[in-house]
Amino acid sequence: MHTPDLDRLDVAILACLQSDARTIAESIGAKVGLSAAAVQRRIKRLREAGVIEREVAVLSPQALGLSMTFVVMVEMERENLAVLDGFRRQVLADDNVQQCYYVTGNADFVLVVTCRDMTDFEAFTRRMFFDNPNVRHFTTSVAMDRVKTGLTLPLDP
Repeated sequence: MHTPDLDRLDVAILACLQSDARTIAESIGAKVGLSAAAVQRRIKRLREAGVIEREVAVLSPQALGLSMTFVVMVEMERENLAVLDGFRRQVLADDNVQQCYYVTGNADFVLVVTCRDMTDFEAFTRRMFFDNPNVRHFTTSVAMDRVKTGLTLPLDP
């Protein structure tokens, strides 16, 4: 993907949207010194260029009864493309997996998983790891506190 040239106005618009995606173009324009129409054109260009991937609601896990978060290191039995792609598909299809990274080091994947309780997590481990003959080993850490979560990126003007 080609990284588009972003000027200071694009960065200012992105900062506003990253803070609150529901901010209307008129408000953004007042902050950055553009008309609402100019802001809308720039946002459209940023979406088309893939700089803005999607706009979503951030939900509270606690409010939805998903009080437990786990960080899971997964080591695959063998590292070939079919095995890795199969695990990627499995992870993408499971709503309990909040994040997944293919990494270097001792593990092949690092997952951030949210569950209601330990029983829910046990069911998750059965379907994701124990029922998968390509998973050699996994190690789990239970998160004690959500210190920082999010997807905001540092924006340099």
